[in-house]
Order: sequence, then structure tokens, then C-alpha cells
Amino acid sequence: MKAVIIEDEVVAVKNLIAILKELEPNLEIIAVLDSIQSSVNYFQNNELPDLVFMDIQLADGESFEIFKSIEITCPVIFTTAYDSYALEAFKVNSIDYLLKPIEPENVQRALNKLKNFSNNDLEEYAKRMNHFIADKAEYTKTLLIKYRDKLIPLPTAQIAYFYTENEMVTVHSLDGQEWPVESSLDTLMSKLDPSEFFRANRQFIISHSAVKEVVVWFGNRLSVNLNVPTKERIIISKARVSVFKKWLVNN
Repeated sequence: MKAVIIEDEVVAVKNLIAILKELEPNLEIIAVLDSIQSSVNYFQNNELPDLVFMDIQLADGESFEIFKSIEITCPVIFTTAYDSYALEAFKVNSIDYLLKPIEPENVQRALNKLKNFSNNDLEEYAKRMNHFIADKAEYTKTLLIKYRDKLIPLPTAQIAYFYTENEMVTVHSLDGQEWPVESSLDTLMSKLDPSEFFRANRQFIISHSAVKEVVVWFGNRLSVNLNVPTKERIIISKARVSVFKKWLVNN
């Protein structure tokens, strides 16, 4: 069996290779790729392997972007350090995943699953996987922030919230950084995955992964506290409470 690893963390690559050598001595790692662009270039010029280990979050964006340029029909085992991703969706679509730090028993589980696939299973798997990835790829996964003389790629997975004040929009990351954005909240919301982002009110779009707690507020409204400081209190109106609760629980 031949495999390709798509991972931008050197330590993670070494750990995975060591585990695979122990569990599957006959498995050959034919390429280690560290970005979306290098992966696209590789698959455009080489045959697909028997298996791909693919980190979701790469330095230049989410690996789902690879599927926009390349049709990958071989099995893919995703890896991720973030349990905020739609891991249940991966299960439903027969896409296996490994949560970092990767443990040998989880790798063995994934390999055993693939060994039990028949040819028909693999064909059906490929259809479901590409359909799922196509749905994910419809939404923006990386914003390109224009700041002074630079262009800064900001993965949406790192965004805590968007805020508008005096017709100026800013994006705030989970690590506390802030940048101006040349788009309205309406435009941004049309590009973002609604399972990950919610238009809380006229001032805020919030990320599901940034929600820390929700407090019952005056007038049957809700006050949302995030994992990072906000410019003002985030209030969900009475009319939006039901929709917000559904979004919070179902995603």
C-alpha cells in the first residue's frame, strides 16, 4: 500500500510515520506535502496513492481547498487538532479522522476500517466524500486581509467574531488580534458557513467555536459571552432566541 501525508507540522509527520512503520511495515510513504499548493501540484503530476493522510488545517488554508482542483477518489483519513470541526459529519460520510495528538490505536482503527472496504464500498465512499467536500468548499475558508502593504490569509477557523461600528467592519481572531475588513456584515455572512457563524445582531457575526457561555438577559433576550473580549455586549433579540439556540445545539 502506498500513502501520501499532507501535514505542515514536522513533529506530527514524524509521529505519524513512526506509528505507521510499527503498525503497517509494508505501507510505503511516497510523499509528504505541507501545503494546499504543493498538494495540488503533486496530484496533478502523479497517480493517486492507495491512501491519503490529510491534515485539515494547513498553513495556507483548509485542505478542503485541494478538492476544488483535484478529484481525489482514494480513501482519505483526516487529521485535526481541533475538535470544533464537524467530526460527526465525517463519520456520517464514512470519512475517518484522527484527533491530534495521534495515538497508535486510533490509526489502527482507521486502517482496519479501510481494509474491510470492498471495491463497491470504496466507490460509494469516494462519491460521498467528494459530495461532502463540495458542500464544505462552497463557503469561504480563508479571508485575505488587506493590511497596510500586506495581504494576510486568515482561516475562518481562527475567527472569533466580526464587528461593525460607524460603517467600519473589523474581524477579531481567537488569539486576540484585530484587522479591518473591506466588506459589510451582510456580504461576509453570505460567504461564511452558517453552521460555523451566526449573525447575532446588526453589530456582530459570531463564531460557534468562540462561544463561551450564554446568559439569560432582560426581556427574554440572551447575552452571549465569547472566549475573547468584545467591543460591546452581544445581545440576541427575543425574536432570534429560538434560531440561535438551534444553531448553538445542532452545530
